[in-house]
Amino acid sequence: MSDLPWLSEDDTGFPDLESAMEEPNGLLAVGGDLSVERLTQAYRNGIFPWYDDDQPILWWSPDPRMVMVPGQLTISRSLKKLIRKCRFEITMDNCFDEVIANCAAPRHETPGTWITREMQQAYISLHRHDIAHSVEVWCDSQLVGGLYGIAIGQAFFGESMFSLEDNASKVALVYLSKQLQLWGFGLIDCQIASQHLENFGATEIPRRQFQQRLINYRDKEGKSGPWKMGLGAKEVLGDEY
Repeated sequence: MSDLPWLSEDDTGFPDLESAMEEPNGLLAVGGDLSVERLTQAYRNGIFPWYDDDQPILWWSPDPRMVMVPGQLTISRSLKKLIRKCRFEITMDNCFDEVIANCAAPRHETPGTWITREMQQAYISLHRHDIAHSVEVWCDSQLVGGLYGIAIGQAFFGESMFSLEDNASKVALVYLSKQLQLWGFGLIDCQIASQHLENFGATEIPRRQFQQRLINYRDKEGKSGPWKMGLGAKEVLGDEY
């Protein structure tokens, strides 16, 4: 880590992505801050923060990068069946603070969290600027799942999700993907590969290809202001409803 560039708090620039370390994959720089300006610049360039409470801020740009195309998710038969039941109500930007707090809560398999209090406050600030957005899943007026991420132009960067009921976060992702497609978004960044995302049809692409896609979408006009879910189960599943 001593060989990495240390960022000053006065400069929101970042090193060239090709200088990122191969091991650990994509570690690019250390330090700086989590201001709205720096975070916006980071995501515009395919960079994101990820660190623990006992570490300085670490900035990453992994190679390869896992991505999805909005509206092109692979949805299992069981998940389609669950959506058809219309058991859940889906909203957007109704309670961002609660969503990120639930995403940060310790889980059975990982007692700690990378979403530190500092990180939570930074993304709440982004939400206040209509840059970070949340999807909420409700059952009987109770929040049971959701996700949050960053929107830059027509690119969405998924950050984290949670479920208090089986498959609630999966439902959130399906609804988000279809809504983003209808708004003209062309890219969902998933950052690091996982089997869970692969099951939805996410694929890994080289960083250079990811950057090309990002440059194509980041300056296009996105969805301004607070987001609102405008879809029901019929619109989400289409002919498969």
